[in-house]
Amino acid sequence: MYNIISLCGIFVLMAIAWLFSRERQNMNLHVIVAGLLIQAAFSVFIFIFPAGTWVFMVINDTIVKVMNACTSGVEFVFGVLSIPPGQISDSGQKSLGFILAFQAFPLLIFFSALMSVLYYLKIMPIIIGFFSRIFTRLMKVSGAESLCVASNIFVGVESALSIKPYMRDMTHSEFCTILTGGMATISSSMLAVYVFALIDYFPQIAGHLVSASFLSAPAALIMSKIIYPESKSPKTLGITVIPYQQQEGNMFEAVINGATEGGKLIFGIVTLLIAVLGLVSLTDLFLDIIGKTINPSFNWSIKLFLGYIFYPLTLIIGVPFSDVNSIAQIIGERTVVTEMIAYQDLATLIKNGTITSQRTIVVTTYALCGFAHIASMAIFVGGYAALAPERTRDLSEVGFRALLASILACLETACFAGLFFFD
Repeated sequence: MYNIISLCGIFVLMAIAWLFSRERQNMNLHVIVAGLLIQAAFSVFIFIFPAGTWVFMVINDTIVKVMNACTSGVEFVFGVLSIPPGQISDSGQKSLGFILAFQAFPLLIFFSALMSVLYYLKIMPIIIGFFSRIFTRLMKVSGAESLCVASNIFVGVESALSIKPYMRDMTHSEFCTILTGGMATISSSMLAVYVFALIDYFPQIAGHLVSASFLSAPAALIMSKIIYPESKSPKTLGITVIPYQQQEGNMFEAVINGATEGGKLIFGIVTLLIAVLGLVSLTDLFLDIIGKTINPSFNWSIKLFLGYIFYPLTLIIGVPFSDVNSIAQIIGERTVVTEMIAYQDLATLIKNGTITSQRTIVVTTYALCGFAHIASMAIFVGGYAALAPERTRDLSEVGFRALLASILACLETACFAGLFFFD
């Protein structure tokens, strides 16, 4: 039954996007149909075919092994603080419990350096170019936006560098697409943090996060083109675009630059979390006072209200009825306090036994897999505007539409996971 609900949810989400569309009469059906077929084909391969399941598990195990390899450097620097919960180091030291700053964040530096090396070796440009050509040829969208969305499967806001020469002439619809693509997916470095938070309770988390990021790319193209249809003729329409890249002088320079960027990312995340969580807590305090003034039994909070808003959306993606209320609050809070906190809350629900359904865990993992929150919108708009200052106003105009499109794209990805998932 829940698989049927997930199937219906795909079309409900597209209908919601259509209601908020800038031009409802200008729908590109080719983009929509082609995107749905790409998502369906990928989902069938991963969830149904034995070969796809094998590839899925290989990816999952590879990521876990790479993460384990990087912990040696982390343990050397931070000692007992870096030991994951429930584990004992080679020297016999016991873990002090989960400490985000010393256990998860250092993975950002390692994975950022690793991705920089893969770019230097020309491996990532080849992979990104492959997916870019698929989107350009099958979905008939511009080469520039296809390239940027394909880059977002693996990296974050830095994907804008791959299309830097083309940003000056991009249309508003293209801007909406590249912003949506950025917020509907996650970077490989952040993927490691989410894996670390959930792997003890969900061993296949790494493979599912990779699968979700791949599925969200065509979903982002679909939702962005429904919410902001193309009304002009992009300069790179139907043209395969080569990724723009600033090449380092040698591999060691690539490692240095990648690690430095990872450090900057950690600093940005830490400051963002401190500020956002503090403001949310302060807002909850005022809401609680207001609620108890009306009725002493009211426990109002931002998470509670967002749970009400996202309740019907959580229902239609195929989450079992018994878990909808809890998961709606987690998906809702992601729009304010970032997906990192949402994944940690999901891990807590699994640990406490509040959530036991494997279907709930899988579908929620896909729904949360994206930078679809307000803070991320500011980061992407600001990052892209820095590369094309003369287009800052245009990027700002499509920011909120892109945020809505990215939220719907993540939920659509969850629908495909729910459609093809069987216990």
